[in-house]
Amino acid sequence: MTSPASFAALPLPPQVLANLERLGYLEMTPVQAAALPAALAGRDLIVQARTGSGKTAAFALAMLDKLNPRHFGAQALVLCPTRELAEQVAQETRRLARAEDNIKVLTLVGGAPIRAQLASLEHGAHVLVGTPGRVLDLLEREALDLSGLRTLVLDEADRMLDMGFIEDMKAVAERCPRTRQTLLFSATYPEDIARLAQRFLREPERVTIAEAASAAGIEQVWYEVAEDERLHAVGRLLRHHRPERTLAFCNTRQQCRDLVEVLAAEGVEALALHGELEQRERDQVLIRFANRSLPVLVATDVAARGLDIAQLECVVNVDVTPEPEVHVHRIGRTGRAGEAGLALNLASMEEMGRVGRIEQMQGTETVWHKLDELGPGDERPLVAPMVTLQILGGRKEKIRAGDVLGALTKDLGFAGAQVGKIAVTDQSTYVAVDRAIADKAVARLNGGMVKGRKVRVRRLDEA
Repeated sequence: MTSPASFAALPLPPQVLANLERLGYLEMTPVQAAALPAALAGRDLIVQARTGSGKTAAFALAMLDKLNPRHFGAQALVLCPTRELAEQVAQETRRLARAEDNIKVLTLVGGAPIRAQLASLEHGAHVLVGTPGRVLDLLEREALDLSGLRTLVLDEADRMLDMGFIEDMKAVAERCPRTRQTLLFSATYPEDIARLAQRFLREPERVTIAEAASAAGIEQVWYEVAEDERLHAVGRLLRHHRPERTLAFCNTRQQCRDLVEVLAAEGVEALALHGELEQRERDQVLIRFANRSLPVLVATDVAARGLDIAQLECVVNVDVTPEPEVHVHRIGRTGRAGEAGLALNLASMEEMGRVGRIEQMQGTETVWHKLDELGPGDERPLVAPMVTLQILGGRKEKIRAGDVLGALTKDLGFAGAQVGKIAVTDQSTYVAVDRAIADKAVARLNGGMVKGRKVRVRRLDEA
C-alpha cells in the first residue's frame, strides 16, 4: 500500500519517480504533499511556506511535468529575489530534470555579464530562472520570448517585494501568456502580495503550511515591575540583550510616545508607529525598520496590524494586553522560520489577572525574574548597523532597484555586502547601506548619477 506522503502517490511518470528515489526524495514534505497534487493538475497556487520547507521541488516537479522536451523555447520561468537563490533553484531543477534527456535550464541574473546570457538565449532553453530586473531587461531588449510560457513561478515573493522588485514582477507577469499556470510562493502574505495574486492568478488554490505552534521556538522572560520603572526597564533590557531589531508593544499611543522619549534619553534609537502618523511618515518608519536601520519600533496593536517583519530578533511587551490571543500574536512575530525568538514581558501587580489568562491559554506557568539579575548592563548607545538613504526619484523616473545597486557598487565602488534592502516607491527610492559608509555614500551619490541623471540624496535618520 502506498503511503499518502510518498511521491509514488502522484501522477508522475516512472522515470521521474525513479530519479526522485536516486536523489533521496523518499517522502514528501508537508508543502510538497499539499501543493503538488493541485499544481500537477494545472491549478494556480498561492503557497505560504517558510524557506527550507522543500518548496523548490514542489514547483519544479510541476513545471517540469508540463514541458515539451522537443521544443527549445522558454516554457517555464521562475523569478527569485537574489542571484544566489536563482542559482540554487536552477541547480535543483537540473537535478530533478535528469529523468528527461536534454532539458536545458538557464540562469538569468544581474551581476553576471549580459552578453553571455544573450548568447545562451539564442540557443534556446526550456526553463529560465532569474531575478526580476535582469529578466525584464532581456524582455525590453526583445532578447527573450515568453509567448510559449506554460508556467510562471514567483519564488519568495515577499522578499522580492521587500527588495523593491514589485513593479518588475508585474511588468514580467504582464508579458506572459494569460493561459499560463502561476505558482506563487511566499513565507508571509502582506497586502501587496495579496493584490499581486489577485491581479495575476486565476482562481488560485491557497495552501498554508503553518509554523509549529505559537511559542515553541520563543524564549519568554517575565519581569515584575513597578509602574514608575516600566519605561526605564525597557531601555535596561535592550541594552542588556542588545537585539538588532525589537518591536515593542504598548497599549496606548501616549505610552508609545513616552517610551520613545525615554529610550532616546538613554541612547537607544527608537521611533513610534501609531495612527496619527501621515502615510508617508508611516512608510518611512517601516522602511527603516525593515532595512535594519532602526533598532527599536514602538507600536500599538492597531498600528502594527498587517506588519510582518522577517527575522525579528525580539518582541517587548511593555504593557500586558487584556486579550491573551493578542499576546500570543504579538510574541509570534519573532522566532519565525526556525529562527530563535525572544519575548521580554513587563507586568505590574495590577496586571497579574491578565498574566493568569495568558498562562491559562498557553498552558504554561510563568517564571518571574527581577531586573536586578541583569547586572550593570552595556552603556554603549544602541544604534542600527545600517542607515537608510532616501533618493528623490522613484518609479515615475523609471528608477529600479538594480539601477541603485549598480550605482553604488559598479559606479561608486562600494562592496555589495555593504548595501542592504532597496525599496522603490513612486516618488522616492530607499536604500540601506552599512553605517560605516553612510556619509560617504550620500556624498558620492549626490555627486554622481543614477540611471544617467543627477539625484538628491539624504539620510533618513537626519530628517
